[in-house]
Amino acid sequence: MLVRVGSRGSRLALTQAEQAAGGLRGPGVEVAFVPITTTGDRDRARPFGEIGARGVFVKELEEALLAGRIDVAVHSAKDMTSTDTEGLVVGAYLARDDPRDALVGADAVRPGMRIGTASARRRAQLLALEPTLSIEPMRGNIDTRLRKRRERGLDAVVLAACGLDRLGLAGEIGLRFDPEQLLPEAAQGALALQVRAGEEQLVARADDAETRRRVEPERLCVATIGAGCLAPVAAHHDGATLRALIADEDGRWLEQREGADPVALAGELVALAAARGDSGAKAAQTRA
Repeated sequence: MLVRVGSRGSRLALTQAEQAAGGLRGPGVEVAFVPITTTGDRDRARPFGEIGARGVFVKELEEALLAGRIDVAVHSAKDMTSTDTEGLVVGAYLARDDPRDALVGADAVRPGMRIGTASARRRAQLLALEPTLSIEPMRGNIDTRLRKRRERGLDAVVLAACGLDRLGLAGEIGLRFDPEQLLPEAAQGALALQVRAGEEQLVARADDAETRRRVEPERLCVATIGAGCLAPVAAHHDGATLRALIADEDGRWLEQREGADPVALAGELVALAAARGDSGAKAAQTRA
């Protein structure tokens, strides 16, 4: 049987696709890779908020799945919409890699630093940690962002630690943020294998139950708050506790809570944001 695996065409995406293929190959099963260019890949200049809502790196892969051009789509789970697209399901999560954010170019956050990131979540939490920071927008793949940091003379950039690890670039990391400092994006560090509903058996052998136990409450919490990714919202399950936050985009306030029920936790955060007044209402509405 030939399984057609679709992924984005970047160096990291192809590395992740090969990682996924390792869990799919077996007696009588061959894998063929199908690189697919997404909206987020084509438009590398504009901020995510100007391109569209969450999903700019997955839409074309999902369309290929639904059209039958591929059998499995490999995603960084954090890039997916928080709810499943109709007709598609996550058939497997690979064992999760490091979910933390990483500081590249420095070993600590210090007053007045210039730090590059395209993430509203990272921006808000960094400014809450140190209000004197200058947070500069930066998009592109990992290699591009490392190059842009040097070209623009930035003190540091913040990236997902797992991406650097997968590319053999762990030596670039000066600091792995404790989740108590920067709460990770929901599902960060996990790879999701998406299939057509009813075809979960294609990838079932690759599913890691512990990763699913942690990631699905994270995704549900964020989905309940709202399905976009344009406001600073995060959720992370450390194996014992689910924690989530919602924040002002400039870090002027940040509400973080923990709980066992992702839906109740999301409701509590939305209420807290609304109680913050105009900026809180704006954050909650951006998620809707």
